[in-house]
Amino acid sequence: MEFPADFSWRALFLGLGGAAVIAASSTYVALRLGALPWPTVFVAVASMAFLRPVGASLREINVAHTGMSAGGLVAGGVAFTLPGLWMADPEATLSAAQAFGAASTGALLGACFTAMVRRSFIEEQQLPYPMGTAAAETLLAGDSGGYKARVLFGSLGFSGVITALRDGFGVIPALVGNPATLGFWLSPMALGIGYIIGPLFMGSWLAGGVLAHGLFLPLGFRFGFFPSEGAALLMKNSLGIGLIVGAGMATLFRGMVRFVRRGRGLPLAGWKWSALTVAGGCALLTAVMGLSLPLSLLVVFGVWLCVIMAATLTGQTGIDPMEVFGILLVLFARWFFPLERSEAYLLAAVVAVATGLAGDALQDFKAGRVLGTNPFSQWLNEVGGGMVGAFVAVGALFIMKDAYGAMGPGTQLVAPQAFAVKSVVEGLFHGGFFLGGAITGMLLALLGIPAMTLGIGVYLPLFISTTAGIGGGVRLLVDKTGKRTDGNGTLIASGFLGGEGLVGVLIALLKVVTGG
Repeated sequence: MEFPADFSWRALFLGLGGAAVIAASSTYVALRLGALPWPTVFVAVASMAFLRPVGASLREINVAHTGMSAGGLVAGGVAFTLPGLWMADPEATLSAAQAFGAASTGALLGACFTAMVRRSFIEEQQLPYPMGTAAAETLLAGDSGGYKARVLFGSLGFSGVITALRDGFGVIPALVGNPATLGFWLSPMALGIGYIIGPLFMGSWLAGGVLAHGLFLPLGFRFGFFPSEGAALLMKNSLGIGLIVGAGMATLFRGMVRFVRRGRGLPLAGWKWSALTVAGGCALLTAVMGLSLPLSLLVVFGVWLCVIMAATLTGQTGIDPMEVFGILLVLFARWFFPLERSEAYLLAAVVAVATGLAGDALQDFKAGRVLGTNPFSQWLNEVGGGMVGAFVAVGALFIMKDAYGAMGPGTQLVAPQAFAVKSVVEGLFHGGFFLGGAITGMLLALLGIPAMTLGIGVYLPLFISTTAGIGGGVRLLVDKTGKRTDGNGTLIASGFLGGEGLVGVLIALLKVVTGG
């Protein structure tokens, strides 16, 4: 088999080795801190540092960092779901083989479905994918030098300093104002995301936050609709998740023929590729996890829907709530099949890993589109990095369980996302608001309204939306003035994303080394 010119053995081995390192550190960060910054820009810089001195092209570097970043998002999918089983039942039996089976199945399904939708999201819809854009700008500026490099790395340095002062030294606060009413997250990354995704998607995102926190919650409390603050947040979050799901279903229905019949993905996508993915996914779920064939079919098609939602949401906002997608599929599967407790968490892991890998891959494909990289070369490294990430993340998870013992609130491994999965899997979810949100989201999306970003605004805390909204407002002013400054604006915004992402990963690695 002849590989494309962009693909090389050194890019492959660097991608696999980097994926292992990123997966190990990401597992720790997800369990200990409940945060997982996108590694995209960090691994792009690391790949350039290793490969540029030996004469590698930017496209080869792009292929290498595609494999490296895959490990982090696969680790996130594992750490955001499986610990919930031990929180629900400390004596629950979960083998490393079962966990790896779920993680590797999710990685393969995520990679295959991403191959099917890449062309639509990257080339036809041309979604922003802010972290992929930032990675491409970083590589181009670092390669060319001069004025653009000074602009990019100046903003990257500024963002990195702010992040270090905030998260590393605690010199500046993370939040200003009241998080329940009007607060601002002191995050250059949020500003950059708002600028890159632009006024349309950012406007609907901010509108969702304002409607939820400025209208839905205050009126509900005023008229005594909510029995408690916890119930109010549960209803709000269920509504937001419903909007996301409904919009994703509309996207799936509207584009199903294009995605499958016309094979709008990599050159190997099409009816044969689709049938092979479905058959292979069902075989893995049946053989590795012991699911029945009907349940396996439902899970495979559910993962496809969730990958499309993740692709849309990540492309529009740079946010990939992978554990939410895992929750959704478990809830849906329970309508038709009785699930044992361990099966529910393993299925959530399959979906979370698949959607995490899809979001990561499409960020890298966006960078590859800017650089002109062969997507098949990137896809090969994404598969390799995803499988390495699954193996290392599962190993790290069991090692940390043995070392720390209990996980969840009040322990050293708080794992808040896994606790959220546990809360919903064990029955704490508002079905009425979720269903209403899903119907509304589908109708709005079919009318051309970006309901998915509206839903993420409803779901996220308002202080994140307000900060990102400022970035979107600046972009609107730039567009309205007609001045040709957008190139520099995108460079600065990319630096903001890259600086916070880079320093965030470095702080996490430091905590791993020092045990902080």
